[in-house]
Amino acid sequence: MTLAGALAAAETAAPVESLDVVARMLKEHLGAAAVSFLITDFTGGSVVRLGVAGSVDTDEPARRIPLRGTLYDDVIRTQRPSVEDGGEGVVRVVAPVTNRGDAIGLLELFLPAAPGAEVMREIGETAHALAYIVIANRSFTDVYQWGRRTVPLSLAAEIQHRLLPASLTCEAAQFAVAGALEPADHVGGDTFDYVIDRDAVQLSVTDAMGHDVEAALLATLVVGALRRARRAGADFAEQARQADQAMRDHGRQGYVTGQLLRISLIDGTAEFINAGHPWPLRLRNGEVREITPKVDMPFGFHTPHTYRVQSLDLRPGDRLVMLTDGMLERNAGSLDLADLMVRTRALHPREAARTLIAAIVDANKGHLQDDATVMCLDWHGVDQSRRNADTGADLADASARSRTGQTTPGQ
Repeated sequence: MTLAGALAAAETAAPVESLDVVARMLKEHLGAAAVSFLITDFTGGSVVRLGVAGSVDTDEPARRIPLRGTLYDDVIRTQRPSVEDGGEGVVRVVAPVTNRGDAIGLLELFLPAAPGAEVMREIGETAHALAYIVIANRSFTDVYQWGRRTVPLSLAAEIQHRLLPASLTCEAAQFAVAGALEPADHVGGDTFDYVIDRDAVQLSVTDAMGHDVEAALLATLVVGALRRARRAGADFAEQARQADQAMRDHGRQGYVTGQLLRISLIDGTAEFINAGHPWPLRLRNGEVREITPKVDMPFGFHTPHTYRVQSLDLRPGDRLVMLTDGMLERNAGSLDLADLMVRTRALHPREAARTLIAAIVDANKGHLQDDATVMCLDWHGVDQSRRNADTGADLADASARSRTGQTTPGQ
C-alpha cells in the first residue's frame, strides 16, 4: 500500500466515499478487524466516527464521542500514535490525522497483532494522507461539516463559522498560530482570520456590535472588506481604511472593533493596528504582560479618524494572545488569564487556545453572554526554527523545551 495509491483511490471515489475507500484498503492490506476515521468537532471537544471498514464493538457512545479523559484526547493533544490491547485478541492503534497543526481527526485500527515499525510507518503515512483527502474533499460535500458540529447551528452561527479560516490552526517554520471561538447563547459576531504570504503572515480578530444575525452580517461586511483589500495588495493601513469605509457605507450605523497584526517573514518586524479592541497579552520568559498600543476608532464610526500602524515588540520565543471582550467580561473576570497562559505555555497553540476558551466556558457555567475568541501565536523567529513535517514539531523549539523539561508540542 503506497501513499500515491491511497490518494488515487480516494480521488477515484465520490467525495463522500473517499474515506471509506482508504479504510477498506488499510483493512485488506493489514488484515485489520476494523478501520475508521474520526473527525473532530469545531470546539475540539468530541469526535464523530466517519469512514468505517469492518465492525468491532468499541464500547463507545453511538456516533459522537466526548474526548475529555479518553485515549483519543491523548493522541490529539500529544500528536503521537497510541498502541494498546483492544480486547478479544486484537490490538488497537490510534493515529493523529493532522495537517500543519490542524488536528482534523484520528485514524483508528484494530489489528490481529502488535504492529512493527514498518506497519506503524504505513499507518502514519496513511493518516497524513487522510488529512489531505479530507481537505481536498470537504469543499464538495457537507459530510465533514456535519461531523464537526456538536449541535445544530443557528443561522447567525452558520454565517459566523463560514467567516473563519478553513483550518483553525497553521504551522510554519517561523510560527504556529491557532484560533478558537465559542459562540454566546446569542451569537455576538466574533471572528478571526489569518493568511500567509511570501513575505508576511497577517492575523486579525474582530468583534461586531450586537447579537445574532445582525452581528453576523456586520462581521461578514468587515471580514469581506479586509480580505478584499488584502488580496488586492493594499498596504496595512489601507486595509483598515477600506474596512472602515465599508462599515460606514453599508453597516447601517453599526460598528466593529478589531486588531490587525502583520509580521514580516523576512526580518521579523511586526506591525499592529488597534480599532477600539481589547489589548493583547504577551508571554515572554515566563511573564505575561498586556501590550498597550494606541487605540483608534472601531470600524464604522462616523467621525473623522485615521488608523495608525504601530510597531509591536515581538521576539523569538514569545507567545502572543489576541482576544475579544468575551474573554474579559462578567464571570470571566474571576479567571486569571495571565496565570493560565503561564500554566499552558508548554502546550501547542491549538491546545492552549482551547484550554483558555474552555476555562471561560466553565467560569460562566456553559452559558456565555458574549462570544469568546482567542488567537494564540507562537513566534519562533525568521532564522531560528525548522519544521519537521512528519511530527509537526519545530525542531529548535523542541530542543529548547527538552532543555527545560517541557513537553514538546506535536503537529
